Amino acid sequence: MKVYKMRRGETLEERIPDMKATVEEYFGPITGTEDMNGHELYVIGEPSNPVFSRIVVGAAEYSGKKDRLAVHFEERPAEEVIAEGLADAAADAVSVKNEFLLEATGRDAKSRRNSLKRSVEDKDDVPGEV
Repeated sequence: MKVYKMRRGETLEERIPDMKATVEEYFGPITGTEDMNGHELYVIGEPSNPVFSRIVVGAAEYSGKKDRLAVHFEERPAEEVIAEGLADAAADAVSVKNEFLLEATGRDAKSRRNSLKRSVEDKDDVPGEV
């Protein structure tokens, strides 16, 4: 599960006022909900793109902090996708993921990557016990 921050000064609710409709538009019908780490997230059990086997997505709410986008994409193995001749669907899957994440967070792939790197580096800066 990856958790994404919004751009500075923006909230997830402002960017995506109707999460359910937006998720269905990008990935297909919602088949249920699932509780992950105390957050109620939408489950797409049969995504419209055959590259995905399952998607879990929704708002991760934290007290005293802005909501973040929590997403988990389960993808079929690349060998299986290629063997079935779904190379175009694989390209579409990458595009759909990036478009959704850009709409939700206001950050493109490069800035999301940099943000994740910074959060990992910040954790590495914490001194261990001596």
